[in-house]
Amino acid sequence: MPKPIVAVVGRPNVGKSTFVNRITSGNEAIVHAQRGVTRDRSYHQADWNGRCFMLVDTGGIEMESTDALIAPIRNQALAAMQEADALIFLVDGAVQPTADDLALAKLLKHSERPVLLVVNKLDNPAAVEAIWEYCSLGLGQPWPLSSLHGHGSGDLLDALVALLPDPDDGEDREVEAINVAIIGRPNTGKSTLVNRLSDSERSIVSDVAGTTRDAVDILVTRGGQAYRLVDTAGMRRKSQIDQSVEYYGFVRTLRAIDRASVALLLIDASLGLTDQDQRVAALAAERGCALVILLNKWDLITDPEQRQQLLAHLADRLIFVEYAPRVLISALTGRNVEQIWAIIDTAYAHYSAHYPTSKLNAFLTKLREFGHTVSKGRMQLRINYVTQTGSCPPQFSFFANHPQLVDDNYRRYLENRLREYFDLEGTPVRLRFRHKARKQD
Repeated sequence: MPKPIVAVVGRPNVGKSTFVNRITSGNEAIVHAQRGVTRDRSYHQADWNGRCFMLVDTGGIEMESTDALIAPIRNQALAAMQEADALIFLVDGAVQPTADDLALAKLLKHSERPVLLVVNKLDNPAAVEAIWEYCSLGLGQPWPLSSLHGHGSGDLLDALVALLPDPDDGEDREVEAINVAIIGRPNTGKSTLVNRLSDSERSIVSDVAGTTRDAVDILVTRGGQAYRLVDTAGMRRKSQIDQSVEYYGFVRTLRAIDRASVALLLIDASLGLTDQDQRVAALAAERGCALVILLNKWDLITDPEQRQQLLAHLADRLIFVEYAPRVLISALTGRNVEQIWAIIDTAYAHYSAHYPTSKLNAFLTKLREFGHTVSKGRMQLRINYVTQTGSCPPQFSFFANHPQLVDDNYRRYLENRLREYFDLEGTPVRLRFRHKARKQD
Protein backbone atom coordinates (compact mmCIF):
# COMPACT_ATOMS: atom_id res chain seq x y z
CA MET A 1 0.00 0.00 0.00
CA PRO A 2 1.44 3.46 -0.87
CA LYS A 3 2.26 5.69 2.07
CA PRO A 4 -0.35 8.35 2.95
CA ILE A 5 0.55 11.83 1.74
CA VAL A 6 0.40 14.93 3.94
CA ALA A 7 0.83 18.31 2.21
CA VAL A 8 2.14 21.29 4.18
CA VAL A 9 0.71 24.52 2.76
CA GLY A 10 0.70 28.18 3.68
CA ARG A 11 1.87 31.57 2.53
CA PRO A 12 5.62 32.33 2.19
CA ASN A 13 7.90 32.45 5.22
CA VAL A 14 5.62 30.80 7.75
CA GLY A 15 8.17 28.03 8.41
CA LYS A 16 6.95 25.15 6.22
CA SER A 17 10.46 23.87 5.35
CA THR A 18 11.58 24.20 8.98
CA PHE A 19 8.51 22.18 9.99
CA VAL A 20 9.27 19.48 7.40
CA ASN A 21 12.87 19.21 8.61
CA ARG A 22 11.67 18.99 12.21
CA ILE A 23 9.19 16.18 11.52
CA THR A 24 11.53 14.20 9.25
CA SER A 25 14.54 14.72 11.56
CA GLY A 26 16.61 15.87 8.59
CA ASN A 27 17.69 18.97 6.72
CA GLU A 28 16.63 18.08 3.18
CA ALA A 29 14.29 21.06 2.77
CA ILE A 30 16.09 24.37 2.21
CA VAL A 31 15.43 26.82 5.05
CA HIS A 32 16.17 30.51 4.53
CA ALA A 33 14.76 33.87 5.64
CA GLN A 34 14.34 34.93 2.01
CA ARG A 35 10.76 34.53 0.78
CA GLY A 36 10.01 32.20 -2.12
CA VAL A 37 12.93 29.84 -1.49
CA THR A 38 10.82 26.68 -1.91
CA ARG A 39 9.34 26.48 -5.41
CA ASP A 40 8.74 22.91 -6.54
CA ARG A 41 6.96 20.50 -4.25
CA SER A 42 9.33 18.03 -2.59
CA TYR A 43 8.55 14.72 -0.87
CA HIS A 44 10.08 13.55 2.40
CA GLN A 45 9.56 10.31 4.34
CA ALA A 46 8.33 10.64 7.90
CA ASP A 47 6.90 8.39 10.61
CA TRP A 48 5.30 8.77 14.00
CA ASN A 49 4.70 5.88 16.43
CA GLY A 50 5.15 3.34 13.65
CA ARG A 51 2.88 5.12 11.15
CA CYS A 52 4.81 6.01 7.98
CA PHE A 53 3.71 8.80 5.64
CA MET A 54 5.07 11.18 3.00
CA LEU A 55 5.37 14.84 3.96
CA VAL A 56 5.19 17.27 1.03
CA ASP A 57 6.94 20.62 1.32
CA THR A 58 5.36 23.25 -0.94
CA GLY A 59 6.10 26.79 -2.03
CA GLY A 60 4.39 29.72 -0.39
CA ILE A 61 0.92 30.44 -1.80
CA GLU A 62 0.28 34.08 -2.71
CA MET A 63 -3.13 34.73 -4.17
CA GLU A 64 -2.76 38.22 -5.63
CA SER A 65 0.93 38.53 -6.54
CA THR A 66 1.85 39.29 -10.19
CA ASP A 67 5.38 37.85 -9.94
CA ALA A 68 6.09 35.58 -12.96
CA LEU A 69 7.08 32.63 -10.75
CA ILE A 70 4.22 32.92 -8.25
CA ALA A 71 1.57 31.27 -10.46
CA PRO A 72 3.59 28.06 -11.13
CA ILE A 73 4.62 27.89 -7.46
CA ARG A 74 0.97 28.20 -6.46
CA ASN A 75 -0.01 25.53 -9.01
CA GLN A 76 2.58 23.16 -7.57
CA ALA A 77 1.15 23.67 -4.07
CA LEU A 78 -2.42 23.19 -5.30
CA ALA A 79 -1.37 19.96 -7.07
CA ALA A 80 0.11 18.71 -3.77
CA MET A 81 -3.21 19.48 -2.05
CA GLN A 82 -5.13 17.49 -4.65
CA GLU A 83 -3.11 14.31 -4.15
CA ALA A 84 -2.84 14.56 -0.35
CA ASP A 85 -4.74 12.46 2.17
CA ALA A 86 -4.48 15.22 4.81
CA LEU A 87 -3.41 18.86 4.87
CA ILE A 88 -1.45 20.95 7.35
CA PHE A 89 -2.20 24.66 7.01
CA LEU A 90 0.73 26.50 8.56
CA VAL A 91 0.37 30.14 9.65
CA ASP A 92 2.70 32.57 11.39
CA GLY A 93 1.68 33.05 15.03
CA ALA A 94 3.94 36.10 15.36
CA VAL A 95 1.57 38.20 13.23
CA GLN A 96 -2.17 38.51 12.79
CA PRO A 97 -3.99 36.64 10.00
CA THR A 98 -3.26 38.17 6.60
CA ALA A 99 -5.35 38.45 3.44
CA ASP A 100 -3.48 35.46 1.96
CA ASP A 101 -4.23 33.43 5.11
CA LEU A 102 -7.93 34.25 4.79
CA ALA A 103 -8.02 33.45 1.06
CA LEU A 104 -6.21 30.14 1.53
CA ALA A 105 -8.45 29.20 4.47
CA LYS A 106 -11.48 29.81 2.26
CA LEU A 107 -9.96 27.49 -0.36
CA LEU A 108 -9.22 24.78 2.21
CA LYS A 109 -12.78 24.85 3.58
CA HIS A 110 -13.96 23.47 0.25
CA SER A 111 -11.33 20.73 0.24
CA GLU A 112 -12.51 17.20 0.82
CA ARG A 113 -9.34 16.46 2.82
CA PRO A 114 -9.04 16.84 6.60
CA VAL A 115 -7.17 20.03 7.53
CA LEU A 116 -5.11 20.79 10.62
CA LEU A 117 -4.61 24.51 11.27
CA VAL A 118 -1.15 24.92 12.82
CA VAL A 119 0.03 28.21 14.32
CA ASN A 120 3.81 28.21 14.01
CA LYS A 121 6.63 30.33 15.47
CA LEU A 122 5.25 30.19 19.02
CA ASP A 123 8.79 29.79 20.31
CA ASN A 124 7.79 31.24 23.68
CA PRO A 125 5.25 28.89 25.33
CA ALA A 126 3.77 31.91 27.13
CA ALA A 127 2.61 33.33 23.79
CA VAL A 128 0.22 30.42 23.13
CA GLU A 129 -2.79 32.73 23.52
CA ALA A 130 -1.98 34.09 20.05
CA ILE A 131 -3.52 30.99 18.47
CA TRP A 132 -7.07 32.10 19.23
CA GLU A 133 -6.84 34.95 16.74
CA TYR A 134 -6.75 32.26 14.07
CA CYS A 135 -10.12 30.80 15.08
CA SER A 136 -11.57 33.42 12.73
CA LEU A 137 -10.29 31.33 9.79
CA GLY A 138 -13.05 28.81 10.48
CA LEU A 139 -10.86 25.69 10.28
CA GLY A 140 -11.45 24.38 13.76
CA GLN A 141 -9.06 24.20 16.70
CA PRO A 142 -5.66 25.81 16.01
CA TRP A 143 -2.61 23.79 17.06
CA PRO A 144 0.25 25.74 18.67
CA LEU A 145 3.73 24.84 17.40
CA SER A 146 7.34 25.90 17.44
CA SER A 147 9.01 24.19 14.46
CA LEU A 148 12.31 25.68 15.57
CA HIS A 149 12.26 24.09 19.05
CA GLY A 150 9.73 21.29 18.52
CA HIS A 151 7.21 22.51 21.11
CA GLY A 152 3.79 21.03 20.37
CA SER A 153 4.95 18.68 17.63
CA GLY A 154 4.08 15.48 19.52
CA ASP A 155 0.44 16.39 20.11
CA LEU A 156 0.12 17.60 16.52
CA LEU A 157 1.50 14.35 15.10
CA ASP A 158 -0.85 12.30 17.29
CA ALA A 159 -3.77 14.19 15.79
CA LEU A 160 -2.34 13.93 12.26
CA VAL A 161 -1.83 10.15 12.16
CA ALA A 162 -5.36 9.69 13.51
CA LEU A 163 -6.62 11.37 10.32
CA LEU A 164 -4.61 9.19 7.92
CA PRO A 165 -6.16 6.22 6.10
CA ASP A 166 -5.89 2.92 7.93
CA PRO A 167 -3.10 0.73 6.55
CA ASP A 168 -4.18 -2.53 4.96
CA ASP A 169 -3.06 -5.93 6.22
CA GLY A 170 -0.43 -6.30 3.48
CA GLU A 171 3.16 -5.28 3.93
CA ASP A 172 4.16 -1.76 2.93
CA ARG A 173 6.92 -2.65 0.52
CA GLU A 174 9.19 -0.02 -0.91
CA VAL A 175 9.50 -0.04 -4.67
CA GLU A 176 13.07 -0.89 -5.69
CA ALA A 177 13.80 2.05 -7.94
CA ILE A 178 16.80 3.08 -10.03
CA ASN A 179 17.93 6.49 -8.81
CA VAL A 180 18.47 8.81 -11.78
CA ALA A 181 19.83 12.34 -11.23
CA ILE A 182 19.42 14.94 -13.98
CA ILE A 183 22.42 17.27 -13.69
CA GLY A 184 23.98 20.14 -15.59
CA ARG A 185 24.46 23.89 -15.73
CA PRO A 186 21.50 26.25 -15.12
CA ASN A 187 18.98 26.65 -17.95
CA THR A 188 19.95 23.57 -19.95
CA GLY A 189 16.40 22.18 -19.83
CA LYS A 190 16.59 19.79 -16.86
CA SER A 191 13.10 20.54 -15.54
CA THR A 192 11.62 20.34 -19.05
CA LEU A 193 13.21 16.91 -19.47
CA VAL A 194 11.94 15.71 -16.09
CA ASN A 195 8.41 16.80 -16.97
CA ARG A 196 8.70 15.06 -20.35
CA LEU A 197 10.00 11.81 -18.81
CA SER A 198 7.42 11.78 -16.03
CA ASP A 199 4.60 12.94 -18.31
CA SER A 200 3.61 15.56 -15.74
CA GLU A 201 4.29 19.15 -14.66
CA ARG A 202 6.25 18.17 -11.57
CA SER A 203 9.00 20.77 -11.97
CA ILE A 204 8.59 24.47 -12.61
CA VAL A 205 9.97 25.46 -16.02
CA SER A 206 11.14 29.03 -16.55
CA ASP A 207 13.59 30.96 -18.71
CA VAL A 208 15.04 32.38 -15.48
CA ALA A 209 18.28 30.57 -14.63
CA GLY A 210 18.28 29.00 -11.17
CA THR A 211 14.53 28.38 -10.96
CA THR A 212 15.02 24.90 -9.46
CA ARG A 213 16.56 25.05 -5.99
CA ASP A 214 15.61 21.85 -4.18
CA ALA A 215 16.42 18.40 -5.53
CA VAL A 216 12.95 17.24 -6.61
CA ASP A 217 12.20 13.49 -6.58
CA ILE A 218 9.67 12.00 -9.00
CA LEU A 219 8.85 8.27 -8.97
CA VAL A 220 8.07 6.88 -12.44
CA THR A 221 7.24 3.24 -13.29
CA ARG A 222 7.69 1.87 -16.81
CA GLY A 223 7.35 -1.76 -17.83
CA GLY A 224 7.44 -2.92 -14.23
CA GLN A 225 10.69 -1.03 -13.48
CA ALA A 226 10.59 1.92 -11.10
CA TYR A 227 12.80 4.99 -11.60
CA ARG A 228 13.33 7.80 -9.12
CA LEU A 229 14.08 10.88 -11.23
CA VAL A 230 15.77 13.72 -9.36
CA ASP A 231 15.58 17.18 -10.89
CA THR A 232 18.54 19.10 -9.47
CA ALA A 233 19.53 22.73 -9.24
CA GLY A 234 21.83 24.00 -11.99
CA MET A 235 25.49 23.82 -11.01
CA ARG A 236 27.56 26.97 -11.38
CA ARG A 237 31.17 27.55 -10.44
CA LYS A 238 31.56 28.04 -6.71
CA SER A 239 32.91 31.55 -7.37
CA GLN A 240 29.65 32.44 -9.13
CA ILE A 241 27.37 31.28 -6.32
CA ASP A 242 26.45 34.61 -4.75
CA GLN A 243 23.43 33.60 -2.65
CA SER A 244 23.32 31.26 0.32
CA VAL A 245 20.05 29.83 -1.07
CA GLU A 246 21.86 28.86 -4.26
CA TYR A 247 24.67 27.33 -2.21
CA TYR A 248 22.18 25.09 -0.37
CA GLY A 249 20.77 24.00 -3.74
CA PHE A 250 24.32 23.19 -4.89
CA VAL A 251 24.90 21.04 -1.79
CA ARG A 252 21.64 19.16 -2.36
CA THR A 253 22.63 18.54 -5.97
CA LEU A 254 25.86 16.94 -4.76
CA ARG A 255 23.84 14.75 -2.40
CA ALA A 256 21.55 13.75 -5.27
CA ILE A 257 24.58 12.69 -7.33
CA ASP A 258 25.96 10.74 -4.36
CA ARG A 259 22.80 8.64 -4.08
CA ALA A 260 22.25 8.32 -7.84
CA SER A 261 22.97 5.11 -9.72
CA VAL A 262 22.75 6.88 -13.09
CA ALA A 263 23.36 10.56 -13.86
CA LEU A 264 21.98 12.22 -16.97
CA LEU A 265 24.27 15.12 -17.86
CA LEU A 266 22.29 17.67 -19.85
CA ILE A 267 24.30 19.94 -22.16
CA ASP A 268 22.80 22.86 -24.07
CA ALA A 269 23.82 22.07 -27.66
CA SER A 270 22.87 25.55 -28.83
CA LEU A 271 25.60 27.02 -26.59
CA GLY A 272 28.14 24.24 -27.08
CA LEU A 273 30.30 22.52 -24.51
CA THR A 274 31.55 24.79 -21.71
CA ASP A 275 34.16 24.44 -18.98
CA GLN A 276 31.37 24.06 -16.44
CA ASP A 277 29.92 21.12 -18.41
CA GLN A 278 33.33 19.45 -18.09
CA ARG A 279 33.40 20.10 -14.35
CA VAL A 280 29.94 18.62 -13.83
CA ALA A 281 30.93 15.52 -15.86
CA ALA A 282 34.08 15.16 -13.75
CA LEU A 283 32.00 15.48 -10.59
CA ALA A 284 29.74 12.61 -11.67
CA ALA A 285 32.76 10.48 -12.60
CA GLU A 286 34.48 11.15 -9.26
CA ARG A 287 31.37 10.16 -7.33
CA GLY A 288 31.21 6.89 -9.25
CA CYS A 289 27.73 6.89 -10.77
CA ALA A 290 26.92 5.67 -14.27
CA LEU A 291 26.74 8.52 -16.78
CA VAL A 292 24.71 9.33 -19.88
CA ILE A 293 25.37 12.55 -21.82
CA LEU A 294 22.34 14.24 -23.37
CA LEU A 295 22.83 16.99 -25.94
CA ASN A 296 19.63 18.98 -25.50
CA LYS A 297 18.15 21.56 -27.90
CA TRP A 298 19.76 19.67 -30.79
CA ASP A 299 16.93 20.80 -33.07
CA LEU A 300 18.19 24.40 -32.79
CA ILE A 301 21.39 23.47 -34.68
CA THR A 302 20.53 23.15 -38.36
CA ASP A 303 24.00 23.50 -39.93
CA PRO A 304 25.48 19.97 -40.53
CA GLU A 305 29.05 21.28 -40.28
CA GLN A 306 28.31 22.93 -36.93
CA ARG A 307 26.83 19.67 -35.67
CA GLN A 308 29.95 17.72 -36.66
CA GLN A 309 32.21 20.29 -35.01
CA LEU A 310 30.21 20.10 -31.78
CA LEU A 311 30.36 16.29 -31.67
CA ALA A 312 34.12 16.32 -32.35
CA HIS A 313 34.61 18.98 -29.65
CA LEU A 314 32.56 16.87 -27.25
CA ALA A 315 34.61 13.72 -27.94
CA ASP A 316 37.86 15.64 -27.43
CA ARG A 317 37.03 17.49 -24.22
CA LEU A 318 35.04 14.72 -22.53
CA ILE A 319 37.51 11.95 -23.30
CA PHE A 320 37.81 11.22 -19.56
CA VAL A 321 34.17 9.99 -19.66
CA GLU A 322 34.26 8.46 -23.12
CA TYR A 323 32.44 5.44 -21.69
CA ALA A 324 29.27 7.59 -21.39
CA PRO A 325 26.84 7.15 -24.32
CA ARG A 326 25.72 10.32 -26.13
CA VAL A 327 22.09 11.00 -27.09
CA LEU A 328 20.89 13.92 -29.21
CA ILE A 329 17.55 15.12 -27.87
CA SER A 330 15.05 17.93 -27.66
CA ALA A 331 13.30 17.90 -24.28
CA LEU A 332 10.86 20.54 -25.52
CA THR A 333 9.63 18.61 -28.57
CA GLY A 334 10.29 15.11 -27.20
CA ARG A 335 12.78 14.14 -29.92
CA ASN A 336 14.67 10.94 -28.94
CA VAL A 337 13.54 11.30 -25.30
CA GLU A 338 11.93 7.85 -25.38
CA GLN A 339 15.34 6.32 -26.14
CA ILE A 340 16.67 7.51 -22.79
CA TRP A 341 14.86 4.78 -20.82
CA ALA A 342 16.63 1.90 -22.61
CA ILE A 343 19.99 3.66 -22.23
CA ILE A 344 19.39 4.13 -18.48
CA ASP A 345 18.59 0.41 -18.17
CA THR A 346 21.77 -0.55 -20.04
CA ALA A 347 24.00 1.80 -18.06
CA TYR A 348 22.51 0.57 -14.76
CA ALA A 349 22.93 -3.10 -15.77
CA HIS A 350 26.64 -2.52 -16.43
CA TYR A 351 26.97 -0.38 -13.30
CA SER A 352 25.59 -3.13 -11.05
CA ALA A 353 26.97 -6.15 -12.94
CA HIS A 354 28.96 -8.99 -11.36
CA TYR A 355 31.57 -10.86 -13.41
CA PRO A 356 32.70 -14.36 -12.37
CA THR A 357 36.37 -14.79 -11.59
CA SER A 358 36.66 -17.46 -14.32
CA LYS A 359 35.71 -14.92 -17.00
CA LEU A 360 38.03 -12.32 -15.53
CA ASN A 361 40.97 -14.67 -15.60
CA ALA A 362 40.08 -15.66 -19.17
CA PHE A 363 40.40 -11.94 -19.89
CA LEU A 364 43.77 -11.96 -18.12
CA THR A 365 44.96 -14.82 -20.34
CA LYS A 366 43.93 -12.81 -23.38
CA LEU A 367 45.73 -9.79 -21.98
CA ARG A 368 49.02 -11.69 -21.67
CA GLU A 369 48.87 -12.40 -25.40
CA PHE A 370 49.37 -8.70 -26.08
CA GLY A 371 52.62 -8.85 -24.12
CA HIS A 372 52.33 -5.24 -22.98
CA THR A 373 53.66 -4.62 -19.47
CA VAL A 374 55.78 -2.15 -17.51
CA SER A 375 59.23 -2.59 -16.04
CA LYS A 376 61.79 -0.71 -13.98
CA GLY A 377 65.36 -1.92 -13.73
CA ARG A 378 65.23 -5.65 -13.11
CA MET A 379 61.59 -5.52 -12.00
CA GLN A 380 58.91 -6.41 -14.51
CA LEU A 381 55.19 -6.28 -13.75
CA ARG A 382 53.41 -9.61 -13.89
CA ILE A 383 49.71 -9.87 -13.07
CA ASN A 384 48.88 -13.24 -11.54
CA TYR A 385 45.10 -13.08 -11.26
CA VAL A 386 42.13 -10.73 -11.05
CA THR A 387 38.77 -10.76 -9.25
CA GLN A 388 35.84 -8.39 -8.86
CA THR A 389 35.77 -6.91 -5.38
CA GLY A 390 32.89 -4.48 -5.70
CA SER A 391 30.00 -3.23 -7.79
CA CYS A 392 28.05 -0.01 -8.31
CA PRO A 393 30.42 0.83 -9.93
CA PRO A 394 32.41 -2.35 -10.78
CA GLN A 395 35.71 -2.62 -8.93
CA PHE A 396 38.41 -5.06 -9.98
CA SER A 397 41.45 -6.08 -7.93
CA PHE A 398 44.56 -7.21 -9.79
CA PHE A 399 47.14 -9.21 -7.84
CA ALA A 400 50.66 -8.67 -9.15
CA ASN A 401 54.29 -9.21 -8.19
CA HIS A 402 55.20 -5.50 -8.27
CA PRO A 403 51.97 -3.40 -8.06
CA GLN A 404 54.02 -0.26 -7.43
CA LEU A 405 55.09 -0.29 -11.08
CA VAL A 406 51.55 0.46 -12.29
CA ASP A 407 51.42 4.01 -13.65
CA ASP A 408 48.56 6.07 -15.14
CA ASN A 409 49.33 4.98 -18.68
CA TYR A 410 49.20 1.28 -17.83
CA ARG A 411 46.06 1.81 -15.75
CA ARG A 412 44.35 3.42 -18.77
CA TYR A 413 45.60 0.63 -21.03
CA LEU A 414 44.17 -2.00 -18.70
CA GLU A 415 40.82 -0.20 -18.43
CA ASN A 416 40.57 0.07 -22.22
CA ARG A 417 41.27 -3.66 -22.60
CA LEU A 418 38.61 -4.41 -19.96
CA ARG A 419 36.06 -2.31 -21.82
CA GLU A 420 36.92 -4.09 -25.07
CA TYR A 421 36.48 -7.53 -23.50
CA PHE A 422 33.40 -6.76 -21.38
CA ASP A 423 30.51 -4.47 -22.20
CA LEU A 424 30.95 -1.63 -19.71
CA GLU A 425 29.25 1.20 -21.59
CA GLY A 426 27.90 3.90 -19.32
CA THR A 427 29.69 2.95 -16.11
CA PRO A 428 33.01 3.99 -14.60
CA VAL A 429 35.27 1.23 -13.29
CA ARG A 430 37.64 1.17 -10.35
CA LEU A 431 40.96 -0.69 -10.59
CA ARG A 432 43.02 -1.73 -7.58
CA PHE A 433 46.47 -3.33 -7.64
CA ARG A 434 47.63 -5.46 -4.76
CA HIS A 435 50.70 -7.49 -4.01
CA LYS A 436 50.24 -11.23 -4.48
CA ALA A 437 50.24 -12.87 -1.05
CA ARG A 438 53.06 -15.31 -0.31
CA LYS A 439 52.17 -18.95 0.07
CA GLN A 440 52.11 -20.06 3.68
CA ASP A 441 54.36 -22.95 4.65
